[in-house]
Amino acid sequence: MKEQYQATLAWLQQYPELHTLISLCLLLFGAWIANWVVKRILVRGLYRALRSTSIGQDKVLGDSHVVRRLANIVPALILTSGIKVIPHLPEAVVTVVQNVCSAFIILTIALAIGGVLNLINMLYQRRPDAHLKPIKGYIQVVTIVIYAIAAILMVAALIDRSPLILLSGLGAMAAVLMLIFQDTLLSLVASVQISSSDIIRVGDWIEMPQLNADGDVIDIALHTVKVQNFDKTITTIPTKRFISDPFKNYRGMQESGGRRIKRSIYLDQTSVRFLSPDEIARLQRFLLLGQYLSSKQSELLSWNTELAEAAQEPANTRRVTNIGTFRAYVELYLRQHRGINQNMTLLVRQLQPTADGLPLELYCFTNTVAWAAYEGYQSDIFDHLLAILPEFGLRVFQHPSGADMRELRPNSHAPAQPASAAQLQS
Repeated sequence: MKEQYQATLAWLQQYPELHTLISLCLLLFGAWIANWVVKRILVRGLYRALRSTSIGQDKVLGDSHVVRRLANIVPALILTSGIKVIPHLPEAVVTVVQNVCSAFIILTIALAIGGVLNLINMLYQRRPDAHLKPIKGYIQVVTIVIYAIAAILMVAALIDRSPLILLSGLGAMAAVLMLIFQDTLLSLVASVQISSSDIIRVGDWIEMPQLNADGDVIDIALHTVKVQNFDKTITTIPTKRFISDPFKNYRGMQESGGRRIKRSIYLDQTSVRFLSPDEIARLQRFLLLGQYLSSKQSELLSWNTELAEAAQEPANTRRVTNIGTFRAYVELYLRQHRGINQNMTLLVRQLQPTADGLPLELYCFTNTVAWAAYEGYQSDIFDHLLAILPEFGLRVFQHPSGADMRELRPNSHAPAQPASAAQLQS
């Protein structure tokens, strides 16, 4: 057998090109066999062994393909070592093949490390508190650094030079690199500030009107933050804008458990007046106003008694007004409303009169932050107040409409009378 191998080798040496071609084919076939054995036997066996454990049953680990990428190094190593023993190959060809295989190995290792980092991020996101401190931005920074180092090593391997030579030239290119990667650097600084200051989290409701963003944060990455608006559209915002631009985060409202109602009823100022004794007696039958009006009348009676003879002039006395009574009614109504948080600020106040009427503002908080429930409570409150307003002799201010103008001309819709005979003769 050995003699036959030597005879075949001696015969091939008589034909150098054929000898080289057959040797290359055998090398490529050996690399293919090694790749097949590693991926079909070793890698599959490893995955089957892992599936019997709790770690191997995790679908995320199976989708990472880290082991499969590392398996590509084996045929590259065989080509790197085997190309040296191929006879009659020029030295330049051997060098090129070895350099390309070395660059491929570096690229494969870099991709595998990137896959491991992504796997770490996905496993971290499963933690219940992951949205409080997302690490996706940091993972992306480390990935960029690894790919940058891999790129330098690959170029050094391809040109067969030391990577220190390339690194020494980076000092002169620092300004150019900073210009090219300025967005990445700014985003990195912004990500660190966002994480350290806890400015936004995944799940926060934010509002940034200048970018038409109003919805929930669904992803925080190195360069961008994704916001799903309430109309289900996605707004992508550069991370650095959350440091340079103002925005509103509703997290504080959601954590407080109460959402603010700040809304006004505009009253017609000409309807404001004093209440007559009969009107006071009628309003005193209201469950919410009985005690208030009794104590108010006692207070005014004590005040007016001290005026003595001056009390004979009504202008000198203090009297109950319809707007003051209505304001007290609104506050008492809110105090007993089941949807209002009684532990937070509750005000019913008059604002500066305007050309659109006298604003009576309700300032309070609901005991829920759910949007639908909040709007329901707010609507119920104002439905009731607008409906009961005439009981106090007050009117809501409203600009004249077409119907109001028609009421000023009662005969405008009367049918035209036929002309008399005298009118026709004239």
